[in-house]
Amino acid sequence: MSRIGIFFGTETGTTRLIAKKLHKLLGDEIADKPLNVNRIAPAQMLAYDCLLLGTPSYGVGQIPGRSAGCLESSWEEFLAELPEDLSLAGKRIAFFALGAQERYAERFASSLRLVHDAFKKRGAEIVGQWSTEGYVFEHSASVEDGKFLGLILDQRTQSQLTDTRLAAWLEELRPLLLEKIALEGMTN
Repeated sequence: MSRIGIFFGTETGTTRLIAKKLHKLLGDEIADKPLNVNRIAPAQMLAYDCLLLGTPSYGVGQIPGRSAGCLESSWEEFLAELPEDLSLAGKRIAFFALGAQERYAERFASSLRLVHDAFKKRGAEIVGQWSTEGYVFEHSASVEDGKFLGLILDQRTQSQLTDTRLAAWLEELRPLLLEKIALEGMTN
């Protein structure tokens, strides 16, 4: 599909809020409205070749979902529906995640790693890494080569930086997103 798909898992609704902000910044012309992964079948997400995927950090070293203590299904249940041998080659994916760096400094936004890895191991092209500058934490499994695996937002202690970070991330990411949907549009 030659548009950007935005999908998220959420527990408190904050990841949904961020997904809606991303949609507004991108606009209806190139992005479809965000959808919760607990309300879709995998085929709906797989129809897109360009994806923004959001996750909360929930549980200790777990993918957000019921076994991590979430009240509703989330990424854990969605990912369980994807065949292990499913190829995501040709998909371009960027991740955004929420975390609380002061409250959970020893595992800040670490749930992103597990969601990220589930898509990367299936061959997806991952883009949208984000600098760790401006964050204070002890450890995050979501850091690789000195950068976060995607945009990390801390709505608890740095909500005043959210809009600025969203805009800066999309400024970096927009050319890659537009390139992918343009390529997809030419093949249809």
